[in-house]
Amino acid sequence: MASLSDIIETFIKQMIADTNGSIEIQRNELANQFNCVPSQINYVISTRFTTDRGYYVESRRGGGGHVRIKRINITRPGNYLMHIVSSMGTSISQQSAEVFIKNFIDYDVISEREGYIMKAAVSDKIIGSVPMPDRDILRAMLLKNMIMSLLV
Repeated sequence: MASLSDIIETFIKQMIADTNGSIEIQRNELANQFNCVPSQINYVISTRFTTDRGYYVESRRGGGGHVRIKRINITRPGNYLMHIVSSMGTSISQQSAEVFIKNFIDYDVISEREGYIMKAAVSDKIIGSVPMPDRDILRAMLLKNMIMSLLV
């Protein structure tokens, strides 16, 4: 059985799909609809609609506060990949790198085979002998370099 967070995520994704890729919601209204507290909505948005998953979230607090969630336009893979490179930072965990790679596969930016190769290259099995935090810095450099090679 799906958790409430999964149900809310699916609902929001469907709303985004039914529009031009951007929605504006009010936390309180959505919380009332799902009979939960607004912090549950915040949790779903902050954990499942992140930049590394291909979303841009803008929030305004207050009485008329809202949350705007926009799907990053990936019709031009180059734009999407450049957005990822610029948002990645100088360090990345193996788990976060794998999320990026999974999204590249899901959005048909790379093939599944290319994804396996990228995951292998940034895996702790390969770079595990490098001490932390240098390992995550090296992983970010490797992933960025592979992404940049896709833009050529």
